Amino acid sequence: MTATHGAKPRRWHGRARFEPDPGYTSWMTGSLVLVTGASGYIGGRLVPELLAAGHRVRCLVRTPAKLNGEPWLEDVEVVTGSIDDPAAVTTALAGTSAAYYLIHSMGDVADFEQRDRQAAATFRAAADATPGLEQIVYLGGLGDAADTTLSRHLSSRHEVGRILAAGRVPVTELRAAVIIGSGSASFEMLRNLTDVLPIMITPRWVSTRCQPVAIRDILHWLVRAIDTPDARDRVLEVGGAEVVTYEEMMRAYAEVAGLRKRVVVRVPFLTPRLSSHWVGLVTPLPLGLARPLIDSLVNEVIVRDPSLRQVMPHEPLTLREALQVAIRRVEDLEVPSRWSDATLPGRTPADPLPSDPDWAGGTLLSDEQEARSRATPEALFRTVTGIGGTRGWYVAEPLWSMRGSIDALLGGVGMRRGRRHPDDLAEGEALDFWRVEALEAPRLLRLRAEMLTPGDAWLEWRVEPDGMGSVLHQRALFHPRGLLGRLYWYALIPFHALIFRRLCARLAHAAEQT
Repeated sequence: MTATHGAKPRRWHGRARFEPDPGYTSWMTGSLVLVTGASGYIGGRLVPELLAAGHRVRCLVRTPAKLNGEPWLEDVEVVTGSIDDPAAVTTALAGTSAAYYLIHSMGDVADFEQRDRQAAATFRAAADATPGLEQIVYLGGLGDAADTTLSRHLSSRHEVGRILAAGRVPVTELRAAVIIGSGSASFEMLRNLTDVLPIMITPRWVSTRCQPVAIRDILHWLVRAIDTPDARDRVLEVGGAEVVTYEEMMRAYAEVAGLRKRVVVRVPFLTPRLSSHWVGLVTPLPLGLARPLIDSLVNEVIVRDPSLRQVMPHEPLTLREALQVAIRRVEDLEVPSRWSDATLPGRTPADPLPSDPDWAGGTLLSDEQEARSRATPEALFRTVTGIGGTRGWYVAEPLWSMRGSIDALLGGVGMRRGRRHPDDLAEGEALDFWRVEALEAPRLLRLRAEMLTPGDAWLEWRVEPDGMGSVLHQRALFHPRGLLGRLYWYALIPFHALIFRRLCARLAHAAEQT
């Protein structure tokens, strides 16, 4: 399998900056590349890949504030403006050798075809007037252009490609179907439907064939496109390693996510429009986004022209590999206050980003408490890290013991492990039925549950100085697996109210006493 070129972050004035990947050399290294849609799903992941390949990057964004928090922000130029504004587009293109067109209005406005048509024409005109611009790379959608039943969304994506290609600048149009990666609209719809519904009443489109592709493979081809002269003036069809039906994709997701086998019942009366309303009800995707997605599911989207493999050879991930990468750390999005502060392995393109929409990244349920203490941050943190074992859990000890006994009866670890030392604690150690996942004195302790639960659970404390004392932020977090996981969390809410609020206050008070 060919590895993609990942970003190598290093710390610089408190921010992550990107150095070129020594394992990949671009013949266009040092060239200035424009990325439109940098605050979107693809663009936000493409920018660090381009930086890692040694390119200079400029971003055209309507709302620059959406890029706040991106670790690469200080490494790029930002031009503020809309794709509909000829002056802004001309400014953004000036001095560039290649440009990525990653704009589309799906789910935005009712007349999205006209808006996309006008935006593409504006961009093409500005590109034609830009000396030195050698290539436009456009990410479109798969689908048979000769199919008279092609959805409005797919038809519009094809039309945008034709408008861009009608200009002077050579265009590389990559056409893809379902993109597998945390945060992509198609994947989030798949994730939420399969997570929530153990029995799925589905329309006939679940038998439609598609060729899903991992986001890391899409990014590989996007970056290589501007380094491959043979890719210019071509439409290249992009797909993963397998052709599957949507039903097979749902079953594969359930298997990889550790869910019970889903029961799929097909019915003939669920039209795409009715299906989009159902998706809008069951999942957090807005209806305006769900509708064009569902409309496109009636069309078969598979690779019919294998030219891509000859022009830019690369072995894509299998469906299950792509799902594993996308699911692997979905919970890391909100475990720390900011995912970028977490003490976790390096991020992959399939991971959630701060710029992803609110409906992306999976379901994470939480109970959050806060308490102030006159103790110093160091004293408060010592109290927090001394929890458990023989010292106990400060509140409702019988309930903690009962939960441990139930876990042991079911074959779990129970509370019998205790802790190694009453005061010392280290990352990776067992603590009753928890495991220390992160320990950063004197500010962060995060425990990951190892008791048997229908999901993944954490208990986290953060300590901050506050005038003459400190503040303790406590979060209980749960990433449910399927419907059972959600029922489990909501059934325990009365116990959470009894335990967690008092626990936070007791820890703050105990620190004052010591």
